[in-house]
Amino acid sequence: MMDYVREPESIYKQSFEMISRVEQLQALPEAIRPVATRIVHACGMPEILGDLRFSDDIAEAVPDALAAGADIYCDVETLRYGVMKHLLPEGCALHCRISAPDVASHAKANRMTRASAQIDLWGERLGGQIVAIGNAPTALFRLLEWIDAGGAKPAAIIALPVGFVGAAESKAELARDPRGVPFITLLGQKGGVGMTQAAVNGLAGGLNT
Repeated sequence: MMDYVREPESIYKQSFEMISRVEQLQALPEAIRPVATRIVHACGMPEILGDLRFSDDIAEAVPDALAAGADIYCDVETLRYGVMKHLLPEGCALHCRISAPDVASHAKANRMTRASAQIDLWGERLGGQIVAIGNAPTALFRLLEWIDAGGAKPAAIIALPVGFVGAAESKAELARDPRGVPFITLLGQKGGVGMTQAAVNGLAGGLNT
């Protein structure tokens, strides 16, 4: 029998301990370290810490919003499935309508992605809620356009979409001007659903497993 760590609790503990020794992690504010730890754990790349951008209040804004009854709106189903439900308050719902017929119709009629169409159809319901975007830069662009047009602001934006077209630009715009909304993002093309799930889980429950 091969010799390797089998216990899930031990794997988590050892992984988090290894990440805790990363110099760039220690340079971050203490409140954001659990979130950053989870993001690094999700991708295995400590070097991404230098590209992490966040508002000073994000580590408080998400738990406060959840405690006040906020739901989480996700750009894709895979993101929704990866959020650890036991870290969320009872009654907190995870929403995604990417496959809904009206989303597809709106996207086709307006020549936009379904992720963007979803933002349009959610509309005012996003006010005071948490928006998590891990796959579609167009969803982030559309959300920022929505806010610019006077739409209700979310309680927080967790946006780490991945890609070669629009990902770096959408995240740079969020970091440049978050429109008064608490946020966390990752500059550049890197990101993805797994890292966004990690950010949501870290903000909701720290390093609890």
